[in-house]
Amino acid sequence: MNDKMDKFVVRKRSGYVAGNETDDREPTYKKRGEIGDKTDCTPLQKHDPTYPNQEVSEADEPQTESKQHESEISPTGLSWRKYKAENLDCDYVQLISRREADELYNKCEEHLVYNTGKLAQVNIFGKWHNIPRKQVAHGDPGLTYTFSNNCIPARPWIPFLTEIRDNISQETGHTFNFVLINRYKDGNDHMGAHRDDEKDLVQSAPIASLSLGQARDFVFQHAESRGKKATRTISPITIELRHGSLLMMNHPTNVYWYHSLPRRKRALLPRINMTFRQMVVKGDDRDDTVNTKEDIT
Repeated sequence: MNDKMDKFVVRKRSGYVAGNETDDREPTYKKRGEIGDKTDCTPLQKHDPTYPNQEVSEADEPQTESKQHESEISPTGLSWRKYKAENLDCDYVQLISRREADELYNKCEEHLVYNTGKLAQVNIFGKWHNIPRKQVAHGDPGLTYTFSNNCIPARPWIPFLTEIRDNISQETGHTFNFVLINRYKDGNDHMGAHRDDEKDLVQSAPIASLSLGQARDFVFQHAESRGKKATRTISPITIELRHGSLLMMNHPTNVYWYHSLPRRKRALLPRINMTFRQMVVKGDDRDDTVNTKEDIT
């Protein structure tokens, strides 16, 4: 991938199926130890015990069914897989090759500077807690994202993030003005169950989630089937988010379904996730409308 990232969107390889264990689209780096935010990476062989796409079958990690519809081929040749359930609508694709994903991961490690101090915490029931991962946001001037009683300001776009955003827009037909980036050092770093339904977000817009590094399970739970006060029995849906994959969470998924990234003890390598979003622009009369690529061309 050159600086122009002109090969960012690649065509589907013949016979490829998202989630197929025999496919070779996994990270080719291996964690050797960290100094600050830098990670030393060396080639990883498939016989290595830390090979990142190993199956996880721990007792506290129950397997759940994933409801899948048949794949659809986009005009660019990518094979999209539809995940559909009651009020859940998601699309998954292997967006870029392993080599391109490796290079993009390394750019993130080199250029991203994560939040510290209060910006790296959330306030829950009046107490401040450190976020169990690293986090930073970039976006258009003046945008902020408020969640868990903390307001995260957008840092300016930097060139490689702009290129990623524009290429995802080209593939999906949606525009984005903000990206929230999370870095998970290993399977102990996690994200609790929540819905992205804050007032800062354009409610009907999709969220585009690009994953780099360690493959991790992404779990959806219906709001009416969670916890002791559950009123219905609805099976959770788990999607494995792989190195170089893109998940589109379409409306109204975030209205009815919680999502989480649970701890995984056998996930030994880092993961970087970018969620591209469309934020409400204050003073914009179109707060509840979705801007597509066609709206600005």
